[in-house]
Amino acid sequence: MTAAGQLLLFRPGGALSAFARGPNGYRAGAGDEPYIALAPDGRQRGAGCSFGPDAVYALSLGSQPGVVMVDKYGRGRRFADLPTGETPKGIAFDEVGRFGHSLLVAGAAHGKTDVFALDCRGRVRTLTRAAPRLEGGIVIAPRSFRRYAGQLIAPDENSGKVIAIDARGVARTIASSGLPTGGDVGIESAGFVPPRLGRAGAAYVADRGVPGNPHPGTDSILMLRATALARLGIAAGDLLIASEGGGKTVAVRCRTTCTVRHVADGPSVAHVEGHIVFGPVDAK
Repeated sequence: MTAAGQLLLFRPGGALSAFARGPNGYRAGAGDEPYIALAPDGRQRGAGCSFGPDAVYALSLGSQPGVVMVDKYGRGRRFADLPTGETPKGIAFDEVGRFGHSLLVAGAAHGKTDVFALDCRGRVRTLTRAAPRLEGGIVIAPRSFRRYAGQLIAPDENSGKVIAIDARGVARTIASSGLPTGGDVGIESAGFVPPRLGRAGAAYVADRGVPGNPHPGTDSILMLRATALARLGIAAGDLLIASEGGGKTVAVRCRTTCTVRHVADGPSVAHVEGHIVFGPVDAK
């Protein structure tokens, strides 16, 4: 996870430890929102290379936007540059394959969203320059998400809509979250419930401290236990979406059509950012 422009390891049980703090490590600029993605295992098909096991890829903002790679030893390096003028807004790995097992990056420019596919050598290909505005925890839909399987799923905080973008760059609205809308308020975080989460698992999301904001946050990690999800009938393959203001959370399930249901609310002061991720509650 990232906090205060640095990377931290979040361990079962809630322990945090510093990561990539060395001279060749990683640090983001003050006030940046450097969303990150963890590389999948395995080589990229047809490319003769891999993204590196346990490597973290982070958005790099500034005058020359791009992506930074930090390997499992905490060594960072520039991985790829994006076109000048982009404001990187989201990052996710294609583990299904509809985008060629690429690293996908969304960037804001000219009032729209550009989506780029990066291969494991850092080569950048433009998928679209006309997607709706989006930001935050973009994710790839698993095969169980039926008609939208393998597509890039993204929340739009300004409209409250959930957007799917296919490999041709075509964007479609698949659901309306029904949650409050607007900057620093609307939906921004997303994550798919994985198979075999188990009763000892949980969903986690960051509550970022933003002093002076109507939702000032607490600089903490919010948790929703798998047992609570199960009681609500939330299953593997369902999409969780959380609002930035207050962590209001809904689940989206897509079969022939997509349905939305309320799941939980975070603390009213919460300022939720980043991906929703899943893991064990403790080390036992």
